[in-house]
Amino acid sequence: MSVESEPGVVEGLDHWRTLPAVQQPAWSDRAALAAVSDELAIQPPLVFAGEADVLRGRLAAAGRGEAFVLQGGDCAETFADATANQIRNKIKTVLQMAVVLTYGASLPVVKLGRMAGQYAKPRSTDDETRDGVTLPAYRGDIINGHEFTLEARTPDPHRLLKAYHTSASTLNLIRAFTTGGFADLRLVHEWNRGFLANPAYSRYETMAGEIDRAIRFMGAAGGDFDSLRTVEFFSSHEALLLDYERPLTRIDSRTGLPYDCSAHFVWIGERTRQLDGAHVDFLSRVQNPIGIKLGPAATADETLALMERLNPTGIEGRLTLITRMGAGTVRDALPALVQEVVAEGGPVTWVCDPMHGNTFSSPSGYKTRRFDDVLDEVRGFFEVHRDLGTHPGGIHIELTGDDVTEVMGGSEEIDDAGLARRYETRVDPRLNHQQSLELAFQVAEMLKRS
Repeated sequence: MSVESEPGVVEGLDHWRTLPAVQQPAWSDRAALAAVSDELAIQPPLVFAGEADVLRGRLAAAGRGEAFVLQGGDCAETFADATANQIRNKIKTVLQMAVVLTYGASLPVVKLGRMAGQYAKPRSTDDETRDGVTLPAYRGDIINGHEFTLEARTPDPHRLLKAYHTSASTLNLIRAFTTGGFADLRLVHEWNRGFLANPAYSRYETMAGEIDRAIRFMGAAGGDFDSLRTVEFFSSHEALLLDYERPLTRIDSRTGLPYDCSAHFVWIGERTRQLDGAHVDFLSRVQNPIGIKLGPAATADETLALMERLNPTGIEGRLTLITRMGAGTVRDALPALVQEVVAEGGPVTWVCDPMHGNTFSSPSGYKTRRFDDVLDEVRGFFEVHRDLGTHPGGIHIELTGDDVTEVMGGSEEIDDAGLARRYETRVDPRLNHQQSLELAFQVAEMLKRS
């Protein structure tokens, strides 16, 4: 599966440069940016067109109710945290969740990591002020540093190359872990039994026992466990920084069509989905499966217009609508949106992001979320789709494989005072390993009932 390395062949692929592009850094050294872009353009692709096509088929199945999507990973990856141990722990967490969800859904689970590219983040303001000093806001390691100094906060184009090479090494580890026996179903199930050794999670023992019996039955019946030693694991990130996405776009030699080879799946954020904006224009021209984040203010008319622009021929699996409504809003805002899209639009896969609509500041000043709110938004998402006869296609979770304390609640009962123990995120709070698994068991129960 070869791809051409010339990124500028398709007519219109650079039209986005003439349009408003929000949430982009103010590069001070344009010559350096041009040199970095040229360097990125000749690097090998991080993923291949054929892999993105496979994912499109998997997402199409989820849209039809024949699979379920689990998308999870860091809010914002950092270069420093791209270690073998941390990458392994995130993969381990997603695999553990996937085993539970597969049993609950009795369907294949499509595993998507917010990994190997989630280095840029949109910000509410361009600047940050501390003690009377104003500097550019931290926009992710791909753009600038987190330290509050002028040198660190000045956007540096050379960080794009660092992001590329860090993503390449991350993908290399992901492929090794998911094809080398680490993902063996029996091993992953043993990890989950270790999770249940904690009395706080005893209420999930019944389901874990059912999974255990199913695995033992498969073994007794001569099940092909060799085929269950490896898994498909796809990469994804928000296609926010266009100066990174465009140089990594390649022309597929099979079809002559462009693919954004920075990841298998890329999405447009709530803040960058302007119909006449640069992000929508650029992603309308690549062939990857893509997502759109939709907040509580999203209307049916603008959603249908985006669908027409991004998927005019109605290709199944091309478009995933990722709703981020908030626990208190999802049951009121989502039904009309789903009804209009089903009545007027083409095929889509519905996925719930229960993280971004439930963020608040704790009394001690930490940006956090409540586990119960995250869970309730997923529950509301399922209720809406059940009532309308449509398919809840998946969940999109900000998580880590580490034992951080960033989200309040869960069976561990993390409170406001507990946030200070291991609050490590640089942007948004993430579910820790235990909370992620607890969420998976709860969602599995919803899947069994849907």
